[in-house]
Amino acid sequence: MSGLVQRAALSAELELLRGSGAPPRVVLANGCFDLLHVGHVRYLEDAASRGDLLVVAMNTDESVSRLKGEGRPVVTLADRAEVISALACVDRVTSFDEDTLEETLRALVPDVHAKGTDYTSETLPERHVDEELGIEIAICGDPKTRSSTGYLEKS
Repeated sequence: MSGLVQRAALSAELELLRGSGAPPRVVLANGCFDLLHVGHVRYLEDAASRGDLLVVAMNTDESVSRLKGEGRPVVTLADRAEVISALACVDRVTSFDEDTLEETLRALVPDVHAKGTDYTSETLPERHVDEELGIEIAICGDPKTRSSTGYLEKS
């Protein structure tokens, strides 16, 4: 089982939860997660600490290939999603085919948009959407010292 939830189904689920007496504080984190490493885990654990429900949006294989280049991803979306969904801090996993998270932010409207430390709130590509929708930005994780691309370049 891949652990993937379709974006439309997740949007409907979140809408139901928001209508409940005590709606959860939803945090949305995203990334390629091509080769999972400790930096990813720390990012997701920090993101999860910012709310009640952590949703992880993962780039599809096609999106990773466009962003990272030929030969990427190394690991398929189904396998990446299964590994990410097995982490205790992750509540839901969805995917997106676009190069940025804008459409997913509009569909899910999380309370918090978590990004890794390779970004600042000023350099976030989706910043205008976060501001438009009133989504809090949280920069999460350890200072970026690891990357899947870096590991691949060493091999």
